[in-house]
Amino acid sequence: MILKFPSMEEIYHIPALLSEAVAGLDIRPDGVYADATFGGGGHSRAILAALGPEGRLLGFDRDLDAMANAIDDPRFTFVRSDFRYMPNFMRYHGIARFDGILADLGVSFHHFDDASRGFSFRTDAPLDMRMNRRAPLTAATLVAEASEESLTAILRAYTDLKRPREVVRALLKARAQSPVTTTGALAEAVSPALNPKNEKKDLAQVFQALRIEVNGEMDALRRFLLATPDMLRPGGRLAILTYHSVEDRMVKNFMRCGNLEGREQKDFFGHRISPWKPVTRTPITPSHEEIEANPRSRSAKLRIAELLTPDTRE
Repeated sequence: MILKFPSMEEIYHIPALLSEAVAGLDIRPDGVYADATFGGGGHSRAILAALGPEGRLLGFDRDLDAMANAIDDPRFTFVRSDFRYMPNFMRYHGIARFDGILADLGVSFHHFDDASRGFSFRTDAPLDMRMNRRAPLTAATLVAEASEESLTAILRAYTDLKRPREVVRALLKARAQSPVTTTGALAEAVSPALNPKNEKKDLAQVFQALRIEVNGEMDALRRFLLATPDMLRPGGRLAILTYHSVEDRMVKNFMRCGNLEGREQKDFFGHRISPWKPVTRTPITPSHEEIEANPRSRSAKLRIAELLTPDTRE
């Protein structure tokens, strides 16, 4: 399947590895599928193109902005919800099991490019970072109220910064003098503790860590992954795009061992026991041509696994 990127005028988000992700679902024309992270609808449109008239697709997204991209197709249903709650909506929409689930864990271009959302330090804007604007916690509140230990733990968990505590102390010093309520103020506050040679990269990691915490992204991913064996039919496919090491490690462990920690369980003969069969031995990464066309896809990794039937599990 060859799929083209949309024109720049149409961009809400350009999905990384679009053809590979949709092909990995091994779509049945009459199957039932889920796009767990609908966003701009790029993956959903590609899935619908592969479905027949009897097929069905549910697209999930907690962001109200994504609803504007809902697809006018009788086979498609938009569900405004975080993917951690997918099982509840399956029952509501009369779906027993999906034939395939796709999740793109990357942040949409829309969120970075819309200054009012506060996801980027490229423009000065309110320090928000909420995917769901109905949620009570903003990045500004987190920065204002979290303790030194909590903020340090967040940076240690979700970044590769060499001196996270120094970054946090620079932030605490700044907030003691004046409230840190904008993206510009946050960047200015932590910059003295960053390596000047890698300032933009390190600053991006600080913003990433706060975004992950504000939106509970790791908890949502944990709950989503643990629910997938019950959401898929035996033989169904799970395809997930990751973009940073923390989430990729979790997905890799789960698809290999069936648990989030990567603990191997073996039978009497020493064979690994897992409900999943990875479809590829290593993750699929973007080609040089794709990275040139879509530089933000550079860090993407696609992992695909098939849910085994009980009698065929390793």
